[in-house]
Amino acid sequence: MDEITRLAAELGKRLQVLKAQVTTAESCTGGGIAEAITRIPGSSAWFEAGYVTYSNSQKTRQLNVPTELFSSVGAVSREVVEAMVSGAQANSQAHFAVAVSGVAGPDGGSDEKPVGTVWLAWGEGAQVISERRQFDGDRDEVRRQTVKAALEGLIRRTAS
Repeated sequence: MDEITRLAAELGKRLQVLKAQVTTAESCTGGGIAEAITRIPGSSAWFEAGYVTYSNSQKTRQLNVPTELFSSVGAVSREVVEAMVSGAQANSQAHFAVAVSGVAGPDGGSDEKPVGTVWLAWGEGAQVISERRQFDGDRDEVRRQTVKAALEGLIRRTAS
């Protein structure tokens, strides 16, 4: 079993004990977090919904991210992932959530947000925690590391 599958299985066990649901709001991972979670047999008992909102307009339409955030702070920002995670929770009614937005590459980076920059946010009820990470490697490696970090963060939230 690979590490991502192991993490998804651990998350599933914790959510089953808590009788809780999880949702995902993904941009740069393109549904990879939801795919990892649903690899686990029985995940329909604890996986509520997955939102893949690659464009800014879909972040607004599906997750209620305010459009002004994109021009003021950009899609790869604390404010946007926190809005994404809150929108996913509100729409799905899941207690736990994760949201990610980043620059997976090979293009799209800047001095301020180089390739590998990813913002992640986790929701647990009304509490939202976010962090910026800088991952190394090519597009696939950045996306894989983001999925792993997202699952690890959810596991930390379900342990409290």
